[in-house]
Amino acid sequence: MNATTTAPPGPAPAPSGGRSAQYDAFHAARARTDLVARLYAEAMGEDYPAEVAASSSCDWPLLGLLAARLRMRPGQLLVDAGCGAGGIGLWLARALAVRLDGFDLSPVAIAQATGRRAHFLGQAADRAVFRVAELENTGLPDGCAHGIVCVDAFGRAADRGAALRELGRVLTPGGRLVVTRALRRGADPAWHKAVAAAGLTQEHVDERPGEPAMWERVYRLWVAHADQLRHELGEAPAENMLREAHQMLPALRGRRAVLLTLRRLPEDPAAPAAVDRMAGPDHQTGDGHAPGERTPQ
Repeated sequence: MNATTTAPPGPAPAPSGGRSAQYDAFHAARARTDLVARLYAEAMGEDYPAEVAASSSCDWPLLGLLAARLRMRPGQLLVDAGCGAGGIGLWLARALAVRLDGFDLSPVAIAQATGRRAHFLGQAADRAVFRVAELENTGLPDGCAHGIVCVDAFGRAADRGAALRELGRVLTPGGRLVVTRALRRGADPAWHKAVAAAGLTQEHVDERPGEPAMWERVYRLWVAHADQLRHELGEAPAENMLREAHQMLPALRGRRAVLLTLRRLPEDPAAPAAVDRMAGPDHQTGDGHAPGERTPQ
């Protein structure tokens, strides 16, 4: 952490078991079999980063884009918000030579992420820490992070506006938050006011045109391997995955996937003007997320 940052508002409370139970069961079940990884690999083909093995839309093109958009320097602090089993943050920490603080709702995922540190970072494993926390209450100090990634996790926040303000609070001036989002194709994104309220400015919107088709392949593979999923993962985790697949498949053709890069405004008297230009009166309140946006972490 930076020596100049303020003290944290207090440790983040452990998320309730009800919110984390589904993710705990999934991560515990996935550790018993490579079936889920094999299905993701089949859906992504050569774009699947096997070492990362994330249960998300993370492919090789996204990893490269995350690294490019963060623009971090060695030794700076990266936060992986909603880190799951940690592969994305650990890969970036190694590639960019940065420190890492990852957090997730699931204690099971956090234990798995902690156990993977040495594989990615070797003797520098203590450069990465993982904790149980929520997007709306990270427990991190003000302005401590030079970069934040949030891959397929923002949609799980109980209050997206509060989550965005919390992540904005954690960023140092000039730091960047890079977050995956989904919205209805053709819809005018309505996240501008929430971005401005968090003290952030929109720097880039990168389209991910192949992502909806990738998810369609993933979900169809889940359905086609339903019996095997039940056998190898157990009834409850398999049924959660199949329910998600059946709910999401009809919506994918109308879905637009993007990578949104937001930057914390510099501590500069001119900064409010940038916010005012972003949040014009014609923008709607909200973040423009697609109905049914889901996080298959």
